[in-house]
Amino acid sequence: MPGCRLVYVSPQGSWAASAGTFITISAHIAAMAPGTSIGAAHPVSVGEEMPEEQAKKVTEYSSAWIRSIAEMRGRDSNQAELAVRESKSFTSDEALEANLIDLQADTLESLISQIDGMEVTLATGEEVIIDTTHYGLNRNEMSGVERFLHVISDPNIAYILMSLATIGLITEISNPGMIFPGVAGGISLLMAFYSLGVLNAYWAGVLLILLAFGLFVAEVYTPTFGILTAGGITAMVVGSLTLFSHSSLEVNRGLIAVVTIVMTVFVAFLIWAVVRGQRRQVATGAEGLIGAVAIAQTALAPKGTVLVEGERWTARVDSGSVKPGEEVVVTKVEKLKLVVTKEKAKERS
Repeated sequence: MPGCRLVYVSPQGSWAASAGTFITISAHIAAMAPGTSIGAAHPVSVGEEMPEEQAKKVTEYSSAWIRSIAEMRGRDSNQAELAVRESKSFTSDEALEANLIDLQADTLESLISQIDGMEVTLATGEEVIIDTTHYGLNRNEMSGVERFLHVISDPNIAYILMSLATIGLITEISNPGMIFPGVAGGISLLMAFYSLGVLNAYWAGVLLILLAFGLFVAEVYTPTFGILTAGGITAMVVGSLTLFSHSSLEVNRGLIAVVTIVMTVFVAFLIWAVVRGQRRQVATGAEGLIGAVAIAQTALAPKGTVLVEGERWTARVDSGSVKPGEEVVVTKVEKLKLVVTKEKAKERS
């Protein structure tokens, strides 16, 4: 019915807290399903805590506002005011008993049946009687994109996305050209920023987690015997704990512990791989020929031709002379010429 507003808190387990309390009480008809709750409407600040005097003013204003709304709809203004001043919450039974709502309904069909014949006063002062005899029901469901965005708008999901972004980007930075970890990490980071923005995360916590990311990357490229890793882990834990410190939301402590352990093991593995790679002898290119055994194709006195790993090279023996067919060892690479020695070949034999 045009001009008539009905609010139904449903399904079981749902709540109409904070602003939801104002919306419910202001409805012409307010209903709740069993197992739902309403209340906890005390004003809170976004970011830093409000000064005491300012908090008092906001509380007074909100109390007067909800009291006027309740009186306009014929509800108990004293009980409504307690939801603001003392953050009092009510179950569906308590809300009905306190005259904050009009009725309880298990299902939407039950609600429609109960409101049939009820009389409401519109904003124009006109009194109308609700007739639901031949009602039509239209549902405005969330689209697939909206459902997806709703799912990721969760503190734990946002934290997991941040962690996946960190792992993916560190992997890509330490191993350029892998592409997939970088793409996956970038997408995860953007989704995490969206989720944190919707949840109004404390940006000091976000910056601490990003600092941890930077310290982990620095550790991979400049091994400091774990100092930067320790700093990164500290920044990550502190950032995780302060991510939603100014609100009632929080990241599961168990999840923080698991992610911290995984990140520590992951960074340690990368450092081990980098150090192992640096210690490994070069096995490709010209540098890879050093130490290789070559066969003299011509006499080296001191210059000639040798065969090494199936390729012909111009070579110079460092001392003495070498007959065709004798073995020599490459000791140096000078542009397109090799320096070989006969003595090391004898030692190897």
